[in-house]
Amino acid sequence: MDKLLSGRRVLVVEDEMLVLIMIEDMLADLGCASVTGAATINQAIALIESQGFDAAMLDMNLNGNMTYLVADALATHGVPFAFSTGYSGDDIRDGYRDRPVLRKPFMDKDLVEIFTHLLSG
Repeated sequence: MDKLLSGRRVLVVEDEMLVLIMIEDMLADLGCASVTGAATINQAIALIESQGFDAAMLDMNLNGNMTYLVADALATHGVPFAFSTGYSGDDIRDGYRDRPVLRKPFMDKDLVEIFTHLLSG
């Protein structure tokens, strides 16, 4: 896994700062060269438009707003991504039901599995 994430640039879209910091630390420990966090939809879209990412993890709900605009921007730029959610994940919009979903709370191994799936395919 270290080789798979080594040198990779990852975007993490998450509005809970403690969760964001935890994910950033986990990904850095797994060898990512850069982990960029975004806490709002507008911030995430601006980052996607201005930077290149190898993969992304996208909280489905940022402060009560579904993040499909961010998912659309990632898809347009060809960035593989997974959703993360504390909910069931059953309400994923058509067109994105095939995306992997990481259920919160999660462990390191769950994060590894998601990014292995995203970056190996």
